[in-house]
Formats: sequence, C-alpha cells, structure tokens
Amino acid sequence: MLNALEVFTIVVVGLMVGVEFSVAFVINPILNALPGDSGQLGRSHGGRMLGAVMPVWYITSLVLVAVCAIAGWRSYGNGLVVTAGALLILSVIMSILLLVPINNRGKTWTPDNRPADWKQQMNRWDRLHHVRVAVIIAAFALLVAALT
Repeated sequence: MLNALEVFTIVVVGLMVGVEFSVAFVINPILNALPGDSGQLGRSHGGRMLGAVMPVWYITSLVLVAVCAIAGWRSYGNGLVVTAGALLILSVIMSILLLVPINNRGKTWTPDNRPADWKQQMNRWDRLHHVRVAVIIAAFALLVAALT
C-alpha cells in the first residue's frame, strides 16, 4: 500500500512540476511572442484557467507528501520527504503572497482595461514564477530520491 501511495504522490507532484515548467519555459514565451493583444489575452485566459486548477493541485501535492512522510516516518530517506514538503509549503506561501495577487489582476485584463504597466507586472510574475518552479523542481527531486 505504501508503494502505491509513493508512486501516486510522485506522479501527482511530477505532473504539477511539468505543468508549471511548461508555463514558464514554453507557454508564456509563446504568448509573449504573439502579435498585438493576443499574448495578453492568452495570459488572461491562462490565469483564469490555471488559477482555478493549480491551488487544488498544490494543496493535493502537499497533502500527499505529508501522508508519505507520516506513513514512512521511520523509513530511510524520510528527511528528504519532509524537506520536499517544506519546499512545497514555501511554494504555496510564495504563490499566495507574491504570484496570486498579480495573477488575480492579470486575469481580468482586456486590451481596454489593462494598466499601462501590464507588461512589467507580467515580467515580475514570470521572474517570481521561475523561482517557484526552481523550488518545486527541488522538492520533486528530493521526493523522487527519497521514494525510489
């Protein structure tokens, strides 16, 4: 049973990391290169869509890692699982304090109502998101190292 939980946790966290990586290094660069208002409209739509899904995914990942840590409390490598959980907590805190406020503004923007500094706000979101991606990649690497 513990092995199934560990595999499920690795898959859920790994898919989350993959989505966030692709947003940072594939989707947003594509949107930024689109002509006219297309990129901004795409980012607004992506903010609405992923803004609804990712909080659930982050919390689910964190809960699964916590369950793995508790279930394998006396296991070799459990310190890595706990550290991975701490990094996921850090990513959630970063999200709530830094990224979500920008996303909440950006997902309501249209070409008619966006602020003059919208590109600077999106660039700030991108930089913060890159840091968050690095944090969750580290968490995922520790999780895989501990559970495989």
